[in-house]
Amino acid sequence: MVKVIELDLPRIFSFTIIIQSGRTALRKLLPILLMAIALFTFTQPAWALKPDGQQIFNANCSACHIGGNNVIIANKTLRKEALEKYSMNSLEAIRTQVTNGKNAMPSFKGRLQDEEIEAVADYVLSQAEKGW
Repeated sequence: MVKVIELDLPRIFSFTIIIQSGRTALRKLLPILLMAIALFTFTQPAWALKPDGQQIFNANCSACHIGGNNVIIANKTLRKEALEKYSMNSLEAIRTQVTNGKNAMPSFKGRLQDEEIEAVADYVLSQAEKGW
C-alpha cells in the first residue's frame, strides 16, 4: 500500500511525501520533517535580515529631508538635480556623507550600522531617480 501526503508549509515550500506500507518509513522520516519545519519556522532567512532603507530614512533623516527636501539648507535637497550639482549622486558619496556628516548634517557613524547606511544610500538614490 502506498500513501501520498501533501504538505504545504507557509512561505517556504510545499512538497509531497510518498510513504510505503507500514509505520517504519514514517518513523524514520518524522524526525527529519520536524527538524525541517522547526528550522524554517524559527530562523530568519538571510534575505529577511536586510535593513529597510525607507524605514531607516524615515526614522533618522526625514526630520530634515522629508520628501527629499532640506529644511536646513533649502537648495541642497535630495532631488536628482541637486545630488548631481553637488556631486552626491553616487552610493559612495551618500555613504560618506551619512557616515561622516558635513556642515549642518550630523554623522551617523556609531548610530547606524554599515548595512543600514548602505540601505539609506540606496533608498535616497532610488527615490531621487523617481523624483521623490
